[in-house]
Amino acid sequence: MEIIVEPWKRLVIHEIIEHRFDDFVQMVASQNRAMGGGIPTVNWANGIVFSMGALPDTESVVQEKLKGILHWGSVIFAIKERFEKQIIRENVTINFNDVGVNEIFAKVAETLKRQSKFKSA
Repeated sequence: MEIIVEPWKRLVIHEIIEHRFDDFVQMVASQNRAMGGGIPTVNWANGIVFSMGALPDTESVVQEKLKGILHWGSVIFAIKERFEKQIIRENVTINFNDVGVNEIFAKVAETLKRQSKFKSA
């Protein structure tokens, strides 16, 4: 048996939305309540918290994936320089997953941080 590791060649993000961190927390909490509760978990890498939405696997999206091209419909992010496993603010609890070891997520975080309008705030 032959095993081949073939990394993704390209990631296309169709929409990027940046929030201030407190607004990001409130948005995640609101979405989570609307979906039935629990404690939400979001990604953190290299000073960026983010949530992404991949496009559904339609025939054309699957064809792109077979060519090594990922498509994300949107990425919502905020600056959060210091990693914490969990934050609790008033009635909001959010867990963070450090995904910085994933090459794609690390590169996405670098790209988002470079274009952030709040990076110096």
